[in-house]
Amino acid sequence: MSALLAINWEPELRGIIIVIIAVGTLCGSVYLILGTNLGARLGFLVALAGLAGWMFILGATWWTYSKGLLGEEPSWKPVAGKTIIREYSALSELGLLDTPFTPTDNVTADAARVDAQLVDEHWAKLDSALPKYQQAASAGTVVVEESKTFGAGEFQVVNVFDIGGHRSPIFWDGRLDFLAFFHQPHYVLVEIAPLVPQRTEPGRAPARAVIDTSRPHEYVYLIRDLGQKRVPAAIICISSLLIFLLSCWLLHTRDQRVRENRSAKALPPGV
Repeated sequence: MSALLAINWEPELRGIIIVIIAVGTLCGSVYLILGTNLGARLGFLVALAGLAGWMFILGATWWTYSKGLLGEEPSWKPVAGKTIIREYSALSELGLLDTPFTPTDNVTADAARVDAQLVDEHWAKLDSALPKYQQAASAGTVVVEESKTFGAGEFQVVNVFDIGGHRSPIFWDGRLDFLAFFHQPHYVLVEIAPLVPQRTEPGRAPARAVIDTSRPHEYVYLIRDLGQKRVPAAIICISSLLIFLLSCWLLHTRDQRVRENRSAKALPPGV
């Protein structure tokens, strides 16, 4: 008894028991009623077809409205091999800029020139008030801190540039995009600036962050991972539809066999 009471019923065992009781009560009660009226095998086929049809409708609703059982959310991922760009000249070497960039001794002017060149080469400079800016900046901050390029509080995100991510096909002058299943690669370039080290004193508020104008800006190159948010719902919808169609086909063939057997002539009594 002491060993039984030591089992943790929250939340794993309790959840498993609730699911077993719910399935046994709901599906089992329906099958019990159908089985007593139609027979064990026919009642099972009818119950299975009804359950699969209901799961198909539920999965289609989840798939359409992105509700219910969800997969991995979209997120920004580091571009392999060229995530942290620490020199201005590397932007053109890695293919982010078409025109080669030659840095000078003026770090502040070089950063402004790079920003202007990115905009000229079809990179969109995002407004800091946009949610897309905040998401990319947060992802870039995590990458920088995890790579130990800078520590927390040693840098500041100053700009975010965006390119790609167009969807197709889009019809009706851009207003009909329900069938736009194809996506171009979507990239962002997060510009970070090193900060001047500040001395902290106990009991006093931290000093205001000041960008170090003697050190060049660095960039974090990220690609958009679309995730698999609707994949579980799509799997439930498609698999339930296949089971429903298979069950209906079995029921249909059974009805045909029963109809043929009933329409056949009876055998003589002596046979």
